[in-house]
Amino acid sequence: MSKQYRQGVAVEPHEIEDTSDWLGSPTELETCRQFLRMYENEVQELTLQMRNARENIFGLVQMHADVSNERDKLRAELNRLKEEHSELSSKVYSLQLIADQRDHLFRENQRLLIEKRERQSP
Repeated sequence: MSKQYRQGVAVEPHEIEDTSDWLGSPTELETCRQFLRMYENEVQELTLQMRNARENIFGLVQMHADVSNERDKLRAELNRLKEEHSELSSKVYSLQLIADQRDHLFRENQRLLIEKRERQSP
């Protein structure tokens, strides 16, 4: 004869109350159907969560593609502006050299004019 144990106390099988015929107690089939409905609900919820996650991922991938395109356009614009800056810097340097030469020639011309006046006036 097998014994059931509850809190360390041996219980005889004839002492265990049979509740299968109690009013309101579900049958084994009803219990299985209830578990089936619970699993169906859980599968539906997980399917919805997965669909939402896929939509979120698609949105993130699209955002990444858009940002990557914008980054590439900005890099191209930056490279163009760097080239333009280089050209303009070269022109500014050339103009600065020309302005320095002009100033030098103006000062030299003024000095020569002063020397000429000093020689002419005794």
